[in-house]
Amino acid sequence: QPPHVSAELGQTLGRLGQTLRDQVPAAGSAWGGWLPPGIHPDPRPPDEADVVVVGGGVVGWSVAYWLKVLEGRFRRHGMKVLVVERDPTYSRASTVLSAGGIRQQFSLPENIQMSRFSASFLRDINEYLGVPNEPPIDIQFQPSGYLFLASLEDAAELEATVQLQRGGGHPTVPPPPLPMSPPGLEDEGWFDPWTLLNAFRRKATSLGVHNCCGEVRGEEWGGWAQGVCSHCSQIYMPDSLEYQPVACSIVVNAAGAWAGKLLEAEGLPRDLCQPPLPIQPRKRYVFTWHCPDGPGLSCPFLVDTSGTYFRRDGIAGNYLGGMSPPEEEEPDPSELSVDHDYFQEQVWPRLARRVPSFESLRVRGAWAGYYDYNTFDHNGVLGAHPRLENLLVAAGFSGHGLQHSPAAGRALAELVVRGRFESLDLRRLGWARLEQGEPLRERGVV
Repeated sequence: QPPHVSAELGQTLGRLGQTLRDQVPAAGSAWGGWLPPGIHPDPRPPDEADVVVVGGGVVGWSVAYWLKVLEGRFRRHGMKVLVVERDPTYSRASTVLSAGGIRQQFSLPENIQMSRFSASFLRDINEYLGVPNEPPIDIQFQPSGYLFLASLEDAAELEATVQLQRGGGHPTVPPPPLPMSPPGLEDEGWFDPWTLLNAFRRKATSLGVHNCCGEVRGEEWGGWAQGVCSHCSQIYMPDSLEYQPVACSIVVNAAGAWAGKLLEAEGLPRDLCQPPLPIQPRKRYVFTWHCPDGPGLSCPFLVDTSGTYFRRDGIAGNYLGGMSPPEEEEPDPSELSVDHDYFQEQVWPRLARRVPSFESLRVRGAWAGYYDYNTFDHNGVLGAHPRLENLLVAAGFSGHGLQHSPAAGRALAELVVRGRFESLDLRRLGWARLEQGEPLRERGVV
C-alpha cells in the first residue's frame, strides 16, 4: 500500500491508543484519568451556590431537577444548584428501601392531587427525565392497583373517601350506590424506586446540577433582616474532620428522616426554631417470601384491616410485605437490623388469616428502612420557614415521599423560582399548621 496511507493509519491508531489510555485508570491510582458516570472529578463541593439541597434522596433530586427546569426561561446564566448526600451508595436511604407503591387512595385532597400529578409524570417519564443518547427509562410499573380492606364499622368512612378520590381530591355529589372499588388500575400499583431516583439524578446532572458526598452538620446564619438570612453551609467530607463552607442564598432541607435533627443543628437562633419540625426516623421492616399457591398476577397491592400489607414481587410466586407496629412498640431506629421474630409472631399470622395459602409460605429475606415520620399529622411539610424565607423544607411524608416526589419537587421549586404554588395548591402542607397546632389528619397511612 502507498506510504502515505500507512502514515495516516499509524497516526489514527496512535490517537486511538491515546484516547484509550486517557479513559482507562492509570496504574497505582484509584481512577487515573477516568471517572464513573455522575462522579465529579473534584470530590469537594464548590465554594458557593444559589441553592443547596440537603439530602440526595428522590425528593431532593426532584427539587433539584424542577429548579433547573423552571429557571431555564428566566435566567440567562442558570441557577447553581448543589445536592449534598452523605450516603452515595444509598444503602440506608428510605427511597430504595421502600416497597415502591403508588396510589390515589388517600383521605386528604392534597395527597390525592399529588398522587395524580405523580402518576401522570411517571406515565410520561421519558419526556421529562429522558437523557439524549441514553436508553429509555423503564421504571417497571405494575398497574395492578391497590385494595384497602375495611371492617363494617369503617365502611361508611371508606366510602366517603372513595367519593373524594373519584373527584380527584375534590368533593363530588355521590352517584347511585355501587360496589366500592379503587379509583382505577391505571394510576395505582408499584414500580422500581431505584430507577426513579437514578433517573432524577442523571437528568438533573445533565441539566447542570452539582452534587457532592458529605454531611451538613452545621450552618452559619447572619444578617437576618425582613425574613431573610445570609447563609453558609458546613459540609463535612466523608470519614474526615475536614469541612467545606458553601455560601448560598437558599437552603432546602430534604433530609428525609433526619430533617428534624438537621434543623436543630443548623445554628438558627432559638426563637427561630419554633415550632420544632416534628419529623423523626421510624424503622420499618419489609419481608419477602415465596408461596407457589399464593394470589396470582391479578393480585393488587393489598392492605388488610389488621394493618399488614403485601404485593407480588415478580411473577414466580414471590411476595413482599410487612406491617407498621403500634406506637408503643416502635423499634430502635439507631440501626437497621431486622427483627425476624416480628414476622413470625406478628405479620405471618395476620397474613395467613387473610390468605390461607400463606400458611405454607417460605421466608426468603428481609430488610429495614426508614420512614421520615411526621409525628404531628403524618403528612409532609412543604414550604418556607415561617420566619426565614430562604430556608425551605420538603420532608415528613411518612412513607409517601417516593410516590409524591415528582409533585413535591415541582411544588417546592415553584416556591423558589416563582414565589408561589402554581401546579397544585399545597399551602395547607406548610408550616402554618404546625404553628397553629391544627393537624391535617391522613387516614390512609400504611
